[in-house]
Amino acid sequence: MNEKQHTEILVGIFILVGIIAITFLALRMGDFGLLNNTQYTIKAEFTSASGLKKGAHVEMAGVSVGKVKNIIFNPETYLAEVYIAIENNIKIPEDSTASIRTAGIIGDKFLKISPGGSETIIEKNMSIVETEPSINLEELISKYIFESGK
Repeated sequence: MNEKQHTEILVGIFILVGIIAITFLALRMGDFGLLNNTQYTIKAEFTSASGLKKGAHVEMAGVSVGKVKNIIFNPETYLAEVYIAIENNIKIPEDSTASIRTAGIIGDKFLKISPGGSETIIEKNMSIVETEPSINLEELISKYIFESGK
């Protein structure tokens, strides 16, 4: 084998390794779930999920513990079902409360989980029963303005 063929083979191997590495990183960092089974899914039902978006952060004690996986409307219960991907190492007590909050005054919505004191832990595909919908700032302001004028 001459030197030119040897160099071409090395370049080909280098490019192949690079493509494999980039593919691995894309799958690992993306939301594909092929290589990162480090989360479990739970559900919470809200009377209103206004402003909450897929991919929003889920926090406990101010620390990110997951993301909002999906939000759908249930036509039978007339509730918004929020599916939440929680890190496997996070255990959520059964009597915890999920509430939709705003980061700052006009920031993005996120889901806050306030842990309860129960020894029973919410397992995969179970639901958080206690929920609080987001506070509508417009309703609060109009209520304050119109009630203060009386």
